[in-house]
Parts: sequence; C-alpha cells; structure tokens
Amino acid sequence: MMTSAQMRAARALLGIDQKRLAELSGLSVPTIQRMEASDGNVRGVVESLTRVVEALESAGIELIGEGAASPQGGRGVRLKSGPQT
Repeated sequence: MMTSAQMRAARALLGIDQKRLAELSGLSVPTIQRMEASDGNVRGVVESLTRVVEALESAGIELIGEGAASPQGGRGVRLKSGPQT
C-alpha cells in the first residue's frame, strides 16, 4: 500500500507535477488528484494504483512500506540512483 503523503513526496523528490505523473502512468489528472486526496492509504482501482507505483519506480523512486527495512523505520520514500525523468 502507498499513502497519499508518499505519493506527493515521491512527486516532490522527482520535481514533477500531477500532470507529469498522469502522463507517466497513463492516467488522467483527475485520477491522480483523487488518489492524492485520499486520507491515509491511497484509494482507487488496483490497476490505477499499480500504474502509479510502476511509473514512480521507473522514474527512480523506492517506496518504503510499513515495517520495511529502513534505518529510521516507518513509512516514506527514497530516491534511488538510476534513470530519472
């Protein structure tokens, strides 16, 4: 699962707006806006969420889930080295 805060933070790390994320994921801007407006975990169609996660990962984002190995623990995002948009 990804939280709306993680989604916004991932976009901020990449320096992209909602329109660019929509383009990268093949979704509409209103869909991205609804996902980011979710309270807590992003809600929506599983396929849409999968497309966003894949787009962010392809752009260089590593999503860190609850309980995942991380020096500080908790949830967050990490910018991976490699291809950037």
